[in-house]
Amino acid sequence: MPALSTGSGSDTGLYELLASLPAQLQPHVDSQEDLTFLQDMFGEKSLHSLVKIYDKLLQYERQSPTPILNSAVPLGEDLTEELQSKPLSGESRELLRLLLKPTFKALLFVHDTVAQKDYDPVLPPFPDDIDEDEDSVKIIRLVKNKEPLGATIKKEEHTGAIVVARILHGGAADRSGLIHVGDELKEINGIPVDDKSPEEIIQILAQSQGAITFKIIPSIKEEMPVNEGKMFVRALFDYDSNEDRAIPCKEAGLVFRKGDILQIMSQDDATWWQAKHEGDANPRAGLIPSKQFQERRFALRKPTTLVPLQRNSNRRSYEETVNSDESEDPARGDYNSGFYIVGLRRSFRLSRKDRKTNKSMYECKKSEQYDTADVPTYEEVALYKRHPSEKYRLVALVGPIGVGLNELKRRVLLSNPQHYGVTVPHTTRAKRSHETDGVEYIFISKHLFDADIQNNKFIEYGEYKGNFYGTSIDSIRSVMAWNKVCLLDAQAHTLKHLRTAEFKPFVIFIKPPSLERLRETRKNSMIISSKDEKGSAKPFTEDDFQEMIRMAQVTESQYSHLFDKVIVNDDLSSAYSELKKVLDRLETEAFWVPVSWLHS
Repeated sequence: MPALSTGSGSDTGLYELLASLPAQLQPHVDSQEDLTFLQDMFGEKSLHSLVKIYDKLLQYERQSPTPILNSAVPLGEDLTEELQSKPLSGESRELLRLLLKPTFKALLFVHDTVAQKDYDPVLPPFPDDIDEDEDSVKIIRLVKNKEPLGATIKKEEHTGAIVVARILHGGAADRSGLIHVGDELKEINGIPVDDKSPEEIIQILAQSQGAITFKIIPSIKEEMPVNEGKMFVRALFDYDSNEDRAIPCKEAGLVFRKGDILQIMSQDDATWWQAKHEGDANPRAGLIPSKQFQERRFALRKPTTLVPLQRNSNRRSYEETVNSDESEDPARGDYNSGFYIVGLRRSFRLSRKDRKTNKSMYECKKSEQYDTADVPTYEEVALYKRHPSEKYRLVALVGPIGVGLNELKRRVLLSNPQHYGVTVPHTTRAKRSHETDGVEYIFISKHLFDADIQNNKFIEYGEYKGNFYGTSIDSIRSVMAWNKVCLLDAQAHTLKHLRTAEFKPFVIFIKPPSLERLRETRKNSMIISSKDEKGSAKPFTEDDFQEMIRMAQVTESQYSHLFDKVIVNDDLSSAYSELKKVLDRLETEAFWVPVSWLHS
């Protein structure tokens, strides 16, 4: 392309050049689309404004301006004191308000800094006793503020040399680009460190402020360029570096809680990763135990066992109800003030006595026992927002018997029956005269039920009074196929089998309040108990409350890493309101999900 003319005058500003570019480029552009793009780009108002500012600053710089006064801050303070000591007119009052504004004070401070050219750090002179033949030694000066340098050191076992073990991403050492992993540290501010321990060296650094001079022998290894971390993980455990005796430097550790989203900045070290909290504006990373290291530590710990409370072993428990005319079914319609919701099922839940016949679809692997051996550390995640053309995410509700989960589900269904749906369970019992196949239940033969068990079609199933009941995977698909949000009351140990790209479940744990609050809020509620052979509804007992809290503790300790939200059902109306808000957000906002769901 021929050179572009910049005009006849030597003082032509950048703004004039920018304005003339579209016309000069036109003969050299082949397509109208490219020409339109260039015209739009060079005609952008914000670009023109920036160029105008640049031209004005350039003109001002050519004038070689000198400040009239290089101490505007003291002048402003003196003027403020004088105005405050006298009666003020309207204009004086306005001037005083202006002088007291933090932004104006900051402007005066910047003026003085520039006028006095006090914005460069004052570094001490280089030492005179540098051995010129020792060309492998580097002298480095860093200005240390209140933040740590962002590097850890270690003592080599064989040589005794003090070397840089790691550089924390985003820290002062990393930003300087002057210190690298493997560099041997010889002196700090002229103090030899060969005979000192890493702890003593850290103490020297902690007491040093301002410019710090390092004498180092550079590492021979060539470092690969560090890329900005693109990996995000959800923490599945709590971690406090101050309580970790294995961490190389407690001050460099990153504290996090279960459920926090962490951005992994470096995995170069097999034992200690570098990470920061997602969205944290601080560029400095901290140390966290690597997945492999933390898994090993968890595996070596003795598992904690929650001791069950003393209770009657023959009690069969279900959620509270107000009608018992179909109490022989473990999954039945919910009645409330005489209103029956077609398709609303009680989840198939059994007490410990009856769980010997309640099986998950992976019972052959003893799923619940395998869960106790899980070692949750980190789960790689990515942001996901449902596209309007996609099916709604499955909403899995988890909670102990009697916590009110079924009533919360009923209220959500009533709020919009066209938008929310529930699964229809299978059963082998005979259909009654008032029932319709596929509405209250899907009625199938014992032979077909056994075949579905063998084909792993049930999420969970069990036997009750000689009849089999179960919730199938296809029943979830059926609700989702109608473009509805499927509300599934699931047992916790089935969650890992539902966590697939197909369902993308959002798991909500409904948690009971304190024992005292349970006694207060459930005093008029009812629960079905097999203490009565007819299975009629009875008031809650103290055993029921204690069992509810115990089961919540067991579930939370074992499965909380799978929960996306925890709602305490202290007050039913408040819990429903919180649940509904979460469900509404789920359809409009982006949430972190396992990265495997987006790449399967």
